[in-house]
Amino acid sequence: MLISGTTSGSTADGTQSANSEAQLEEDLNRFLNLLVTQLKNQDPLDPMDSSEFTSQLVQFASVEQQIFQNSNLETLVELQQTNQISSMVDFIDKVVEVDGTSFPLENSAAEFTYTMPQGARSASVIIRDSSGLSVLQRDANLDAGQHTFDWDGKDKFGQVLPDGEYAAFVTGLNNSGEVLQVTQTVFGRITGIGIDGSDTTLFMGDIEVPQAKVLAVKQAAEAVN
Repeated sequence: MLISGTTSGSTADGTQSANSEAQLEEDLNRFLNLLVTQLKNQDPLDPMDSSEFTSQLVQFASVEQQIFQNSNLETLVELQQTNQISSMVDFIDKVVEVDGTSFPLENSAAEFTYTMPQGARSASVIIRDSSGLSVLQRDANLDAGQHTFDWDGKDKFGQVLPDGEYAAFVTGLNNSGEVLQVTQTVFGRITGIGIDGSDTTLFMGDIEVPQAKVLAVKQAAEAVN
């Protein structure tokens, strides 16, 4: 079982924070050594003004506090991302309904829906492969409402196409020749998950699906076989 993931931004941020801490410690040590040396070599009759050093020490303390705060925030972000991944693992191998047009053909089977508005005079369903080539065209149902299209993976010549990424496009015209707004959803089995920053992404094969696009989750037994 593959959990597809993207390298999160927290890794780079954590490295940057660690480098900042190391640089701050080096600069602070250099500053303290310089301060001790100057204090040792100062003229007792004309002692040096320590206000500037005090000010710089305060600045070092402020920067150090900010760096450690950033480090704590990075830790919280990493914990949040871990929780996100844990909560998303349940999606693996489930079939989801997604707001979109791209879908996976798996075991020569695929399913998608389209919702036809009122007043359709003509409409068609076109399926394209990942290169954009039209492989199948059918008349769409003109009745208003949602319709399900089950595809057996065969092209317009009856040849079985390989599994992979495809897309369905449903277009319709009304009596005035105006293009209708046809909404579509697709179904696919989740094969992986990934997190990039604060964004959670699901994968249906090679198709990336933002979590916000998921409309429903179906059990595997309900999926298209």
